[in-house]
Amino acid sequence: MKNIYITIVFIVALMATACKDKAQPMVEDDHKAEENQVELTDAQLAQTNIVIGKVEKRKIGHEITVNGMIDVPPQGNISVTVPYGGFLKYTEMLPGSRIKKGQVIATVENPEFIEFQRDYLEALANNDYLKADFERQQTLNDENVTSTKVFQKAKSMFLTNQANIKSLESKLRLIGINPSSVKNGTISTVVNVYSPINGVVREVYINTGKYFNPQDVLMDITDATDLHVELKVYEDDIHLIRNGQRIRFRLANAPEKWMEAEVFLIANNVRDDRSITIHGHLNEKNEELLPGMFVNAAIEVEAQERYAVPEEAIVRFEAKQYIFKSLGTRKEGENTMHDFEMLEIIKGNEEEGFVALDFVDETLDISAMEIVLKDAFTLLAKAKNSEEEGGGHGH
Repeated sequence: MKNIYITIVFIVALMATACKDKAQPMVEDDHKAEENQVELTDAQLAQTNIVIGKVEKRKIGHEITVNGMIDVPPQGNISVTVPYGGFLKYTEMLPGSRIKKGQVIATVENPEFIEFQRDYLEALANNDYLKADFERQQTLNDENVTSTKVFQKAKSMFLTNQANIKSLESKLRLIGINPSSVKNGTISTVVNVYSPINGVVREVYINTGKYFNPQDVLMDITDATDLHVELKVYEDDIHLIRNGQRIRFRLANAPEKWMEAEVFLIANNVRDDRSITIHGHLNEKNEELLPGMFVNAAIEVEAQERYAVPEEAIVRFEAKQYIFKSLGTRKEGENTMHDFEMLEIIKGNEEEGFVALDFVDETLDISAMEIVLKDAFTLLAKAKNSEEEGGGHGH
């Protein structure tokens, strides 16, 4: 009889322990749920900037992040050279100097320029004589007074001199001397070098007084009106790129200032590092941009309709992202209480101040709830302060 009594007691004890263990997770879940809840009275709510409302769908662009640089097309980069070389007599250009088309950017001296002008004047002086001789020999040849051979020689000398005059005129224009000025007796040992474009001086390679050869570059000029962004896109994302897509980019030294461009050219060759180059036209001119500047960029490759909330509807706590769901109101004595629940989310793409989102708990339906759209941080502060003070939840 005693053994039967002991057995019954043991079984009851086991059942009690099992029931206690089984009930424990429910208590923990209830406690956890309370930790993520916060309440405000009417008076407290009135002191905040909290806005409660439904979440709407928006078209949020999907972006890929890339790097690149500010560049110009080949026709926008000009290397200034002077045919026949010479001595740089004067220039005030420095890297970064802004210049206009036709502006004098340097003066060059070369004794050879005098020879070109002398040869041109001599050719002009010979022209009258050779022309007269050609016309005279033509008349005599027509009258059979002189031989055809003499006439042909006079004609050849006249036409050769004419070609020499045109050649020398082209040569003078090439070095910046007006043939008309030489005709009028103005001989110059110094020629001006003019800017062929509106732009910015990138580099100056020679100093005053130094001799340079015809192939030497005096300076490089960039047409700053034709800047574009050159970006590197890797193989996995190449199929997403299309002409006309929006590009947002910012300089490495000004990360808070975004600028925009549009894809206009996609390379068709994949490099060894499995990337291609794409080019984007700037939507607005910006004089602060210079070729070679490094940029971070985001290319909007597609737009999807997603539920999205304002950035200030999302709070961060312990490395996780949350929004606050409105649980409605209830009476507590004479006070009307507003209850909220903090729900963990996964942030999606961001655009123009809105963020697409998904719930960590996939069973939740955001379309069926109202949430805090503005000033969510106030609720986070209230919830965590109350938790610390009360040792429990946000009530």
